[in-house]
Amino acid sequence: MTNKYDIIILGGGNAGLGVSAIAHEAGKKIAFIEERDFGGTCPNRGCTPKKVLVAAAHSLHEIEMASVHEIEVGKPKLNWTKLIQREKDMVSFIPDAMAGVAKKRGDVYWGSARFVGPNTIEVNGQILEADNIVIATGSKTRPLPIPGAELMITSDEVLSEEEQPNEVVFIGGGVIAMEFSHVYARAGTKVTILEVMPQLLPRIESGAVAAIQAESERIGVTVKTNVRVKEIQETGDKLRVIYEHDGQEMTTEADRIINGAGRIANVDTLNLEAANVTHDRIAIETDEYLRSTSNPSVWACGDSLVTSPQLSPIATYEGKIVGNNIVNGPTLKPDYSITPSCVYTIPALSTVGITEKEAADKELDVKVSVNDMTGWFSGKSYAETVAWAKVIVDTKTDQILGAHMVGHNGEELIHLFAFAMRHGITATAVKEDMFAFPTFSSDVKNLL
Repeated sequence: MTNKYDIIILGGGNAGLGVSAIAHEAGKKIAFIEERDFGGTCPNRGCTPKKVLVAAAHSLHEIEMASVHEIEVGKPKLNWTKLIQREKDMVSFIPDAMAGVAKKRGDVYWGSARFVGPNTIEVNGQILEADNIVIATGSKTRPLPIPGAELMITSDEVLSEEEQPNEVVFIGGGVIAMEFSHVYARAGTKVTILEVMPQLLPRIESGAVAAIQAESERIGVTVKTNVRVKEIQETGDKLRVIYEHDGQEMTTEADRIINGAGRIANVDTLNLEAANVTHDRIAIETDEYLRSTSNPSVWACGDSLVTSPQLSPIATYEGKIVGNNIVNGPTLKPDYSITPSCVYTIPALSTVGITEKEAADKELDVKVSVNDMTGWFSGKSYAETVAWAKVIVDTKTDQILGAHMVGHNGEELIHLFAFAMRHGITATAVKEDMFAFPTFSSDVKNLL
């Protein structure tokens, strides 16, 4: 027997729930298929539980700086086991709560989905058919072709293991490596990052990366770029990494080796060929409306669509676009030009818009303002160890094209820049506006 629906949504994360919000309101008959837990990676095994650890590391940083404020404190000690337990407790309600939302909007099937036709899905021996099928299966850790790669752990284990390691090595210097390295290092774990590219966080403004790398090294993180990892080996109760750096073969040992090489679309088990969905094993080929170019019944959104930023708000945004395009016809197109994002190191690295290099590549006539705010009154008041910003403004239109910050409450201030960019507020208008003083926000005028 085949169960028929208007829409089948593969995945119960932000993207899938975004689709269902629009489709349910329009009265569509919906089926969800979820393999693991509703909510997806971000709230269960990603950004939400990670912030619990980041908050603890931030407190350790504040204690480190206490003496600057003439506060005498003893050496702090983090109870890693209890911290992980607190993190688990804080997110434990999410899967059931999100499943409850899904069940109010449609039928829920648990299991691994696979296409058996252009409009047909099989899950646990049941056949489901729909006019539209949405691939919102999220992402998974990028596999690395290194001998011994199976000895690595992922961010899942970092967020679940209750024993704090003495030493860790991250293979890859992406967002996951940078964020967790700051948590580990401030908690007393020795950290090494091995990155294959010349720069950590390769897609981010180079000046901001240099600033956060310097702070990472200040707190004891060892960073090596232009590295080729050759092998991971077991050696007693330790793990050994063999790698090449500056033409020399080197080794380092640790309790844990962590895959920090980023994430890829979780689509390899969907049997896309049966649905006539064109893909290159990495990305599903979609048109400007997020619909498969080869099968107009299939749509993709969220982290399974790797051509857009893999961010939780983007997943929800794309999901709602797909929902609207299914309900009302293909009319909405995503715009990623103004997407604020943060790397939650301590302090955070925050960015929106284009980099200085991108402006140069586009031959734009721009004014670039670079500031080190550690010597400003606001920076000194809070004993900021790093406070750096670069803002890029179009000299012809006075529009802000990009802003990149490390520290200085940048994870909040970046939204002021994004708001101005999205709504066409000029740099001059921002500078002439009134801000409460003394605040970090009032410093924005001086960053332009």
